[in-house]
Amino acid sequence: MLSRYVEQIFSIYNHIDTMILTDEKGIIEYYMTWRPDVNTNKPENVMGRHVLEAWDTLTEETSTIMRCLKTGEPVRNEYQVFPYEDITMPSVNTTMPIIEDGRMVGTATMIKYLQEPFARNEIVLDLKEKDDFTTRYTLDDIKGCSESIEYLKAKIRMVANTDSSVLIYGETGVGKELVAQSLHDLSSRRNKRFVSQNCAAIPDSLLESILFGTVKGAYTGAENRPGLFEVAKGGTLFLDEINSMDIGVQAKILKAIEDKEVTRIGGTTPIKTDVRIISAINENPLEAIKAKKLRRDLFYRLSVVEIDIEPLRKRREDVDYLTKYFINENNTHMNRAILGVDEEVKALFDEYEWPGNVRELKNVLEGAFNVATSRTIKKEFLPGYMLAGTKRGLSDMAGKRVIHWDYEKDFSLEDEIKNYERNLVVSAVENSRNLSEAARRLGISRQNLNYKLKKHGLMSGENLE
Repeated sequence: MLSRYVEQIFSIYNHIDTMILTDEKGIIEYYMTWRPDVNTNKPENVMGRHVLEAWDTLTEETSTIMRCLKTGEPVRNEYQVFPYEDITMPSVNTTMPIIEDGRMVGTATMIKYLQEPFARNEIVLDLKEKDDFTTRYTLDDIKGCSESIEYLKAKIRMVANTDSSVLIYGETGVGKELVAQSLHDLSSRRNKRFVSQNCAAIPDSLLESILFGTVKGAYTGAENRPGLFEVAKGGTLFLDEINSMDIGVQAKILKAIEDKEVTRIGGTTPIKTDVRIISAINENPLEAIKAKKLRRDLFYRLSVVEIDIEPLRKRREDVDYLTKYFINENNTHMNRAILGVDEEVKALFDEYEWPGNVRELKNVLEGAFNVATSRTIKKEFLPGYMLAGTKRGLSDMAGKRVIHWDYEKDFSLEDEIKNYERNLVVSAVENSRNLSEAARRLGISRQNLNYKLKKHGLMSGENLE
């Protein structure tokens, strides 16, 4: 769920009255307003709906969200006017793309309401300076019983109390930030700030100003603000998913590390820095270099010490250990008394490949807790995609309407979902007298149906009217 980005957005932006998060199709996943005196929309009225359906006065051209989804580029500080019941309220909107693993998975929109239209030139959604960078995790939070985990902890202890750069390599969900925070917590810098930045979550143009800081007047709305290199003075700067960072920004980071100084955007005076750099990458570094996602010279500078975290599928003994750990944790937090998983689920867990690693296991169990009606976790409490992802699950679900795929061929979940939606839309239109009836059959609005017809390249359907 994209709602996990809310805290990060609040740590970056000032002056947010309303926040909207959508997925890559424009469906609203998170909505919250802190100005109910102006905006009377409630989350339950808009969440799960397409943005053009939730606000029918918008079009693909006037919606900052739709433009951001189409171009992949941020839309900053755009003046808009929205009707709210019997009033209209001008606002400043900023919409940013949300990037995961190099792919745009949605958008984040921050809205500031203006009491007077002429105020739009004086109010912008600017970055704010962070003031709390304490670590949340220590070495004890790295859970597991495998030799791989024991070796990982031993290596963290060995290299923690040095100033050498560390590069952490591991797939998504293995716990790279846990390792980074553990390194900081065990180091002589533990009483200084730990500053974390996911490089994939911020556009390159904005990332540069976040890292190096800005001088007032450098661009519209820019203020005198320190970058993260300055903010982390004396502490640790953790750069996650560096392979998603623009090559040009990588060159500037390399220079900042080697010179131990930075120059703010729009400034001319070098500022001395004293930080330990810990970075993380979610693909093989050499493959990233070959694909020109990572500068070779930056890799050599960042990987003075390299820490590899094995994926969960390669340390099967940890699956059972972590399952018991998360069940105990969920029992405490959710006031339940689940005893464990039954034998069928245990067999499924042992066979499943866990592409999302520890994070996926944790989320699967939390989801099962929400729907469990017995003292043990049973197969029917698990998400359907898991059952379709194992041979055992496919065999057990024979005769039911599930998706099968050929393991010898590439499989794209996104493409399959698009094709499934397209087929549903075609079927509804072909078996309806007009588009309004087709929309009712699908349980969506007429405007949303028009959007889906256009998205899938289908005929507009005017001849059905």
